[in-house]
Amino acid sequence: MRTLAILGSTGSVGTQALEVVRRNPDRFKVVGLSAGTNHELLVGQIREFLPAQVAIADEEAANDLRQKLGGIRGVEILVGPDAAETLARDVDADMVVNALVGAAGLAPTLAVLQSGKTLALANKESLVIGGELVMDLVKGEPERLVPIDSEHAGLAQLLRGERKEDLKRVILTGSGGPFRGWTRNELARASVKEALAHPVWRMGPKITIDSATLMNKGLEVIEAHYLFRIDYQQIHVVIHPEGLVHALAEFRDGTLLAQLAVADMRLPIQLALAWPERLPTGVQPVPIADRSLTFESVDREAFPAIDLAYRVGELGLTFPAVMSAANEVAVMAFLEGKIPLTRIVEVVQSVVDEHEAPSSVVSVVNLGRADSWARHRAAEMIETG
Repeated sequence: MRTLAILGSTGSVGTQALEVVRRNPDRFKVVGLSAGTNHELLVGQIREFLPAQVAIADEEAANDLRQKLGGIRGVEILVGPDAAETLARDVDADMVVNALVGAAGLAPTLAVLQSGKTLALANKESLVIGGELVMDLVKGEPERLVPIDSEHAGLAQLLRGERKEDLKRVILTGSGGPFRGWTRNELARASVKEALAHPVWRMGPKITIDSATLMNKGLEVIEAHYLFRIDYQQIHVVIHPEGLVHALAEFRDGTLLAQLAVADMRLPIQLALAWPERLPTGVQPVPIADRSLTFESVDREAFPAIDLAYRVGELGLTFPAVMSAANEVAVMAFLEGKIPLTRIVEVVQSVVDEHEAPSSVVSVVNLGRADSWARHRAAEMIETG
């Protein structure tokens, strides 16, 4: 039985990871949970799975949690802004699932890998921001880092057993989000409600907005570069509205392999939790006879986030950290109704352009400074219009 800790257990990926555990009670045991704001759901998860340790950032929320748990014994509650990192490092688990959102996921990612545990990674910002630090920790042990993103889970399957020198390119697919086919002028009038209505995937608000701007796909390009040590010139993106093909790999002899599955995050989560084994409790099969498969080029004028991500990835240093931090601030501003959708990438682009003192990614200190500067500058730009 594999023991698990789940960071971000009340979010979209976290709750679906627990669904996988429910379907496979003889394979997985939850020994740690961490959550942010949804305390009611966390209480229910603790009562159901009885983890040895729980991490929560807010002291008041932790007190409320203790009161609601009442007579449940044996559950240690870790409290404070670094509680998730502490749990990631100290929990007695075989594998930690990092389903946290944004830059907050980097420190727990490093803590998991430094402690020798296996990491199932859904927090793409860990690699976008600190890819060099993360990959240094798994040198010689690549099996300790397992991707949960559907596209990267697909690529991991396609490249398993293949020789890197035979690989010509990889292709990441995206559904196009809720605004596929929209012009830039139309996107400027998009509402928050429209942006959150993703046609294929069920996700949290931040990643859903990233999917609406295609920033999410740009982040995945950088993530693929680090995970599979592939040059940016070898990573391509296409729009695939059906959401059945998640990744493709083309080899130098002309062979093109594709990974297909229905759009259900429980499958890549299950693949990660049981890696390298495949469990019989998967998802519904792909309806091959009932669905057509179409592919389109990205409209780079309407969705400039893709090209920005390629540029930032090639620049390296602390540019990706700046892009990610500015994007988090701008996405929140859009969700709060302060800026239009198109302004998100404009703000991020401007902050990246102003990053005059990039430094090597040698420590989290450098990354923290870049992150703080980018957040402050993005907030200033939004405030001043």
